[in-house]
Amino acid sequence: MSERGKNQHLYRKLHSLSGIIPVGVFLTVHLFVNYTATWGQDAYNTAAGIMVNLPFKYFLEAFIIFIPMYFHAIYGLYIALQAKNNIGRYGYARNWKFFLQRITGVITFIFVTWHIWETKIQVEFFGVEANYHLMVNIVDNPLSLALYIIGIVSAVYHFANGLWTFLITWGITVSPKSQQIFSYITFGLFVVLSIIGVRAILAFA
Repeated sequence: MSERGKNQHLYRKLHSLSGIIPVGVFLTVHLFVNYTATWGQDAYNTAAGIMVNLPFKYFLEAFIIFIPMYFHAIYGLYIALQAKNNIGRYGYARNWKFFLQRITGVITFIFVTWHIWETKIQVEFFGVEANYHLMVNIVDNPLSLALYIIGIVSAVYHFANGLWTFLITWGITVSPKSQQIFSYITFGLFVVLSIIGVRAILAFA
């Protein structure tokens, strides 16, 4: 393998890993924190307050969230632009999953950047308080609420299907049977996390 080929192989492995650890783990935690909104305003404000006041917050945000997330996103866009989708010709379920992984990746990249602007940037630079009312004001517009739902479901699909491909990429699910079993498991994860995410955002509406 050439030096360039070795580098691309390494980048793809890191891309696969970063999508699960730490980005996918953070997504799951973030969804559960937001889900506390279904228990009421005070419950959400308490959970959000814990996250905002974590020790070494900026270090954690930089190295656990933003750097891995944007490496995964930007390199993922590079991969997506090189991808050759053949769903129109073959229509196999695996090819559809491949295609949807790329589409949801682009949607998630745009959505997360927008979400960071409306929350993190507003709190850090414009003096907005990180609480229940911040999210209520964001999704007060029906269009914003609809876009949030699309963004959440896209992010969850990208993570769940990415977990399935991660297990293959890292040689954990080698046989076709194991891949089939985990396709059901990751689809179940997609359904559960989507319900949690959508119920959470609807609690602010």
